[in-house]
Amino acid sequence: MPLTHIRFVHQDDALLVIDKPTLLLSVPGRAEDNRDCLVTRLQENGFPEARIVHRLDWETSGLIVLARDADSHRELSRQFHDRETEKAYTALCWGEPELDSGRIDLPLRYDPPTKPRHVIDHEHGRHALTFWRVLERCGHYSRVELTPITGRSHQLRVHMLAIEHPLLGDRLYAHTEALAAHGRLCLHASMLTLTHPQNGHRMRFESQAPF
Repeated sequence: MPLTHIRFVHQDDALLVIDKPTLLLSVPGRAEDNRDCLVTRLQENGFPEARIVHRLDWETSGLIVLARDADSHRELSRQFHDRETEKAYTALCWGEPELDSGRIDLPLRYDPPTKPRHVIDHEHGRHALTFWRVLERCGHYSRVELTPITGRSHQLRVHMLAIEHPLLGDRLYAHTEALAAHGRLCLHASMLTLTHPQNGHRMRFESQAPF
């Protein structure tokens, strides 16, 4: 597949920063018909050395970094693991939160009976922490900035559901009204800060949400 609709935000010998479109996997899925993904497209179109460092959900758009050599991959992966990177997401959520900002500290786990959903589980879940703040109040929905401190699967989507403000267009977690309010999942990785794996410079990247 060509690199259609894939925007390069930054490119050098060590890494690529891509603005991933919605409805594109970060890595191949298990089924043969899910082979099309960001890393495969890059590898087949001039970047055979591209290695995934972290992932965005299929429906989530925005900033994602890939390494171009083993040492850079190792160092960038370490930064994500040790929470030395900074990430922020822009989202549209149902309703208007009473407060202007807050934190959600609720443990999460994968829920096989409702695959691929995740649920809050205070006994068996893994620690998950999200900070949020309202950017704009729009009546039946709000524009918010979400900052995940941990990086659990579906963390932002489940946490916002837990405070009764599910994300618009979320086919897994939104109620009927929130699902119908937008044609796509309104979650976009809008800011990413990391340390360059070769020269040690701190780098900040931004991408405007397309909704």
